[in-house]
Amino acid sequence: MANLLEKMVIGLLEVVGCVYELIVFVPYYVVYKPYKKMERSQRIKSKSISGHPGGPYRAVEVGGDQRLATSLFEDCITLDDLLKRAVQLYSSYKCLGTRDLLSEEDEMQSNGKVFKKVIMGEYRWITYEEAFTKVTHFGSGLLALGQKPKKNILIYCDTKAEWMIAAQACFKYNFPVVTLYATLGKEAVVHGVNESEVTHIIVSTQLTSKLKDIMDKMPNVTHIIYIGGGKSPRKSDFPDSVQLRSMEDVEVIGAQTDNLRTPVTKPSPDDLAVIMYTSGSTGVPKGVLISHKNLMSGIAGQCQKIVGLGPKDVYVGYLPLAHVLELGAEISCLAHGACIGYSSALTLTDNSSKIKKGSKGDLSVLKPTLMAAVPMIMDRLYKGVWEKVNMGGSFSKALFEWAYEYKKSRIEKGYHTPLLDKYIFSKVSTVLGGRIRMMLSGGAPLSEKTQRFMNICFRCPVLQGYGLTETCGAGTISEVDDISTGRVGAPLICCEIRLRDWPEGNYTSQDKPYPRGEILVGGGNIVQGYHKMPEKTKEDFTDIDGTWYFCSGDIGQMDPDGCLRVIDRKKDLVKLQGGEYVAVGQLETVLKMVPVVEQIYVHADSNHDFTVVFIVPNNKHLEDLAESLGVSGELEDLCKDKKVESEVLKKLTEAGIKGDLERFSLPKKLKICPEPWMPESGLVTDSFKVKRKDFVEHYKKDIEEMYKK
Repeated sequence: MANLLEKMVIGLLEVVGCVYELIVFVPYYVVYKPYKKMERSQRIKSKSISGHPGGPYRAVEVGGDQRLATSLFEDCITLDDLLKRAVQLYSSYKCLGTRDLLSEEDEMQSNGKVFKKVIMGEYRWITYEEAFTKVTHFGSGLLALGQKPKKNILIYCDTKAEWMIAAQACFKYNFPVVTLYATLGKEAVVHGVNESEVTHIIVSTQLTSKLKDIMDKMPNVTHIIYIGGGKSPRKSDFPDSVQLRSMEDVEVIGAQTDNLRTPVTKPSPDDLAVIMYTSGSTGVPKGVLISHKNLMSGIAGQCQKIVGLGPKDVYVGYLPLAHVLELGAEISCLAHGACIGYSSALTLTDNSSKIKKGSKGDLSVLKPTLMAAVPMIMDRLYKGVWEKVNMGGSFSKALFEWAYEYKKSRIEKGYHTPLLDKYIFSKVSTVLGGRIRMMLSGGAPLSEKTQRFMNICFRCPVLQGYGLTETCGAGTISEVDDISTGRVGAPLICCEIRLRDWPEGNYTSQDKPYPRGEILVGGGNIVQGYHKMPEKTKEDFTDIDGTWYFCSGDIGQMDPDGCLRVIDRKKDLVKLQGGEYVAVGQLETVLKMVPVVEQIYVHADSNHDFTVVFIVPNNKHLEDLAESLGVSGELEDLCKDKKVESEVLKKLTEAGIKGDLERFSLPKKLKICPEPWMPESGLVTDSFKVKRKDFVEHYKKDIEEMYKK
């Protein structure tokens, strides 16, 4: 009966849709000119300046005759120039915002675990002028405490306003900033501190306990400056040789010495700005050497794609500032007078794990216009919305599905759907605050299904980008008017791209219908190399015709309009025992869209003729599936149940076939892991990319067992 009602509703809606199109088509076509959008979407965006299918490819805006972009503004050549210019133009505008913590309490979960829940207040803002004063005083205070220009200093802290203030102070006073992810293990922290030879560490109060336990392994450290709220560290927990001060103390010292007109050693474009330690997905973290010129070039390229960036924009900062994607995005916003409201993954939405039920998450209060996100967060939004839709009644479900498919078909032809946006999708978009006008996705491949979902439900373009730490996060970004999915756009105006043949993987620039090969990115945004790793620098970087290139290890395909597709990765391409190649990254991108999957890892090796898969489940979907099979018990029991395993594997296989994956590549064995893979576990990076080497070591016995059966 329900299915019949659903079909009747859909039939009625289709009739209404036809009538609606007949009435509004002509005036809409005249006013909005969808054909113009199609022209902009399909225009040539980059060309090979050599005429060779392997490139180098450059954006049509720069071509082969002009210089690649190296700065946002002619009068700014280093990062400190950008902030100084912004303060002159936007001194009284809101700059950095932090939410007040009103209360915190423990909440018992059904499984017996206790979670901290918070109730937050409004955002407190400081202006550009106030931020600049803090930057100046903090930098002057560091100088008074013995920090020397061109000598490294470490920021080890979660994303917050104080992180950015500290970094801007270091840029101004020419102290190269060493960044470490807040979730790195103790040994990785020791490695970063000792290799970079820092004496001064800027750390959040929450992480001082981790430092306390490893101080004996870091003999060069003489000063620890703690920032943020929480309980202040005790001096007795640290060696007598180490000075312990708060950020506020350092600012007071700086304000006093600044009155004496402390000289500032201004950086040059080639001076080191950041040593950014990678999250170590393939082993020990590498320190990437980033100069002021490198970041300035990368930011110049990225900002050209962010149409209309300015003082009216509100950006939500919650991704790790130790990641080049977030650092570049925030510096870009500040350079254009936008304000940044800080958040965290645990307090982002009304349903985030740390937000007390009934109270508001950060997005609901901040109402940002711009947001960067990694695919994992977007995939969760996708699954969450469809879960709510499927829980609704037959009419509401049919209405939403019809509206979704109708808007999808309209978008793909260059049309807008203002009425559907207002009356159907406006409710969905409130999850992100209701004002998002543009999103940037980076860090990992975004599935085409999720990208289109974000376009439809959140009423904004999703600019998918391609970049790495070694390219300052810059490489390519898709355009606002590009209505295609699954691509990462054309080269930015700061760089050029080559496709280098990789015969072993059967990828060459002569491939038909499109040239393919390893992606090489060249330009001013390519970093100097790796800190104290000359052999690795020689392996991953190369000079071609006077241009410095980074060899990414990713495999790309250049479409006829000059847009790049990332289709494979050399390290992810595994030859099975029978000689077939399996692209495990591509497998994971398709299979992770199955509703029961929260996190996924596909394992393949040359000693076996099939793949195996590990997943962390979406608890509700797993419980519903188990109930449909007549299986009951605790989550741990459901994860081990053979009937449940078999049904989940069946759903993965169906999704793989539907996603046009080769049947030989589809996993034959499955393990369901009840505990999420968090960065603290060492199994994933801060952007939740699986550390494959560490994962295999951790689950070695399970992998061996799966191949035995």
